[in-house]
Amino acid sequence: MLFGKKKRQIVRLLVVEDEPLVAFDTEYFLAEADFTIVATIDRVAEALLILESDTVVDLVLVDVNLADGSGIDVARAAQAGGVPVMFVTGSCPVEATTLAAGCMAKPYAPRDLIAAIEAIEAMIGGKAEARALGVHAVFSASVTHFGLPLP
Repeated sequence: MLFGKKKRQIVRLLVVEDEPLVAFDTEYFLAEADFTIVATIDRVAEALLILESDTVVDLVLVDVNLADGSGIDVARAAQAGGVPVMFVTGSCPVEATTLAAGCMAKPYAPRDLIAAIEAIEAMIGGKAEARALGVHAVFSASVTHFGLPLP
């Protein structure tokens, strides 16, 4: 495409975050960056309902510690449905490399979260290898769990 933007593979995001200010800020700056926010929710049960529905989700951004349970349960459900996950949390869980395409440590700058999403997208498209970029890490091994090719 000449002088145009490359078409994104990751457009529709599910944000699962129980800190209201973080959730609001995340939704706002991702929408400003032309992502579509499918939903911003704060409970595991709600996330599972969305993942089990016909709603199209390209990537789940999920905190690990939620009011009604663990974001790890959300990641397992997303993985079972072929939806990549990025943990956005204060401490990346041990299971992160097998359940998620990446992990972002809080606090983070909006541009860092967008860069992490772009790195996951590039990895899914076979254009990047696993790498750690500042405050986030992208795991190439986990992409195979979603039935996607590795670079």
